[in-house]
Amino acid sequence: MNDPHGLAFYVPGTFLALILGTRIPALWRHPQDRLLRSVCVLLTTSIGVFFSCAVPTMAAVNRLTGVPNAAAPIVYSLLTAFSGANILLIIHWSRGPDEADRAARWARRCTAVTAVVIVAVNVLFLLGDAPVERLTDLDTYYASTPFIREMILLYLLAHTTAGVIGSLLCARWAREVHGGLRAGLALITLGYLLNLSYDVLKFSAIGARWAHRDWDQLSTRYAAALASLSALVAGLGFVLPLLSQRLAAYWDMRRRFYQLRPLWRELREAMHRSIDLAAGPCTSIEIRVTQLESDIHDGILAVSPHLDARQRERALEEARRSSRSADDVVAIADAAALAHAVVVWGRERPADKDTGPAGLPGLPGPFRQNNRSVLRLPDHPAGLVRMSRALSSDVVKSFRDAAALEDSRR
Repeated sequence: MNDPHGLAFYVPGTFLALILGTRIPALWRHPQDRLLRSVCVLLTTSIGVFFSCAVPTMAAVNRLTGVPNAAAPIVYSLLTAFSGANILLIIHWSRGPDEADRAARWARRCTAVTAVVIVAVNVLFLLGDAPVERLTDLDTYYASTPFIREMILLYLLAHTTAGVIGSLLCARWAREVHGGLRAGLALITLGYLLNLSYDVLKFSAIGARWAHRDWDQLSTRYAAALASLSALVAGLGFVLPLLSQRLAAYWDMRRRFYQLRPLWRELREAMHRSIDLAAGPCTSIEIRVTQLESDIHDGILAVSPHLDARQRERALEEARRSSRSADDVVAIADAAALAHAVVVWGRERPADKDTGPAGLPGLPGPFRQNNRSVLRLPDHPAGLVRMSRALSSDVVKSFRDAAALEDSRR
């Protein structure tokens, strides 16, 4: 709190305000989402803490109200609200849908306790007497003043209690999860421990005042530095799980895109036309994958009249001779039947390449070849990926070569 210009508080506060602005539209669309509401409450209280703790803000509040140190109960109230908001977020974050009622009960209790502490802080300030304005060392300057002393101790006790509860909840939850969420919870726990160190320094400086010693540096310099560091560490902890989740989802989509490319190329080359990807380098990977899968479905539909269940049964028998999983055996058989159908399709060249059996458009599903058998290829993403990988197997190559040799003999 000893930054005369307040930049150490205004800059992160503005950054958090921008983040909150990105969350407001989602909250407007989903007002009943308790987790989203908890995130917005936490961001709002943290913004209030950063802006109210800045020395210029406190001086302006004192000047506008005409009451020396009027900013103190505001700062302490916001710190208390921030502590409660942290606990609320963890409660809603760690509980699944089946525990929603239990989470709601604990959330109401947390909100009630936080409200009582905030009211008590303001009442104690009104009962006390703090005539000398102290912008950076009020905790130690009024450490022995009746009612003001109790106000300071109350907010510190509330802050400490929230830190202990939050660290215990996060540490216990971290043992049950893995990956980015676990790393995020570890950072949040570290942030709470740094907050507890802040409380220890504050209590030590106040205790020193009671013993007629001057340890004010612990409160004004080191505790303030720990508070900023703990906010940064805990903030990273809350952001890391979301960021890692998005990166994992992006990586999964990108991997699926490249895994499906062989199947896309197989169909494109056999049809002698480009199944153009309506996507450029700036198009999102989700749209590119959707377009790719749509093209593959269209390609399978185009060659579907030439899918032969007997070819698939033969490929299935050959694939079973190798030590492969059941899913891989099925994928090889499907890929072999498709590769054979693509060659036959290229030979016969239907007049209308964009229609399915009997010239009717549709999606991949059951197909009949010369009334001999019904064959179904996978149309779900996992099945398409396995079939795409199987195109490189020796079994599929042999069936493709056999179909091409038969074509050359004609």
